[in-house]
Amino acid sequence: MAFVVEPMTDEQRKSVAFEFFRRFDRGGDVLELFDEHADAWFPKWGVAHGRQAIGRMFDDVAQLFDSISHNLEWLKFYVAGDVVVVEGTTQGVTAKGIEWRGGFTHGGRWADVMEIRDFKIQRLFIYLDPDFGGEDTSRYPWHTDGGHPTPAL
Repeated sequence: MAFVVEPMTDEQRKSVAFEFFRRFDRGGDVLELFDEHADAWFPKWGVAHGRQAIGRMFDDVAQLFDSISHNLEWLKFYVAGDVVVVEGTTQGVTAKGIEWRGGFTHGGRWADVMEIRDFKIQRLFIYLDPDFGGEDTSRYPWHTDGGHPTPAL
């Protein structure tokens, strides 16, 4: 008897990526979606190698928030081979009590690049400004005049 290994389809990869965000928002086990030797990167944190380090990274990043949720209905997926790029927005409250809403405040827009093989996330690099509350304004001259409006989606 021979076993045939079929490559994942684009829809299957998108499903794994979507499940990551669904679990993240609901407090589910996101780590089981990662390969044991996966890599993940978050701005200002660095690269986490392996599932245990990724868990540590998520625990550290969680300290930034009182609450956070992804706007799942507005996610945009781009798939090329094993790579899935997901673009979206979040909303929530920082640990300091500042509310943000992607598309309406400075924080909350992001893009993630995932490599997904064998129904596991092999790599996740998260691209966003981690200043969700918009507090880091003194270093940016465009904030001195009240800032530029952020258009809605």
